[in-house]
Amino acid sequence: MAIASCLVDTNILLRITRRSDPQHKLVDTALARLAGQGTTLHYTHQNIAEFWNAMTRPVERNGLGLSVGESEREVRAIETGMSLLPDNEAVYREWRRIVLKHSVSGVQVYDARLAAAMYIHGVSHILTLNVADFGRFDGVAALHPDSVKA
Repeated sequence: MAIASCLVDTNILLRITRRSDPQHKLVDTALARLAGQGTTLHYTHQNIAEFWNAMTRPVERNGLGLSVGESEREVRAIETGMSLLPDNEAVYREWRRIVLKHSVSGVQVYDARLAAAMYIHGVSHILTLNVADFGRFDGVAALHPDSVKA
C-alpha cells in the first residue's frame, strides 16, 4: 500500500526521540519504512506543543524532564525531517465542524484538531499508537507502527 503522506502523532514523536523507550525500535522501523516508500511525513503546531509539554515536564509529573535546550534540539530534528501542516482559519473551521458533528469532548478535542488539519491539507493517514482514537473520523486511516510493512 503506497501512502503519499502521513501525519505523525505526538506519541510517535516522543518515542522516536527516546532510544530507551520500549517502543522506540517499532516506531523507528515504521518511520523508516514509510520514508523509504516515499511517504511525506508531517507534523502540526499542536504536535510540537504537546511534544514540548511532555519533554519539559518534570519526571515526577509523568514527563521526560528535559531542558529547554534539549527539547529545542529534538524539535529541530522533527522540523528538519518532516513537513509542517500549518494552522489556518480553514483548519479551525473544520475542527469546529468535527467536534459538533461527532460530539467530541474532553481530551479527544486534540485528536479532532489533528483530523481537521489532515482533512484541510489532504492527508489521509496518521501514524499513531492510539488507532481507536481516530476511528470516528471518516477518511482518516490510522496506522499502528506494527502495521507498516516493508
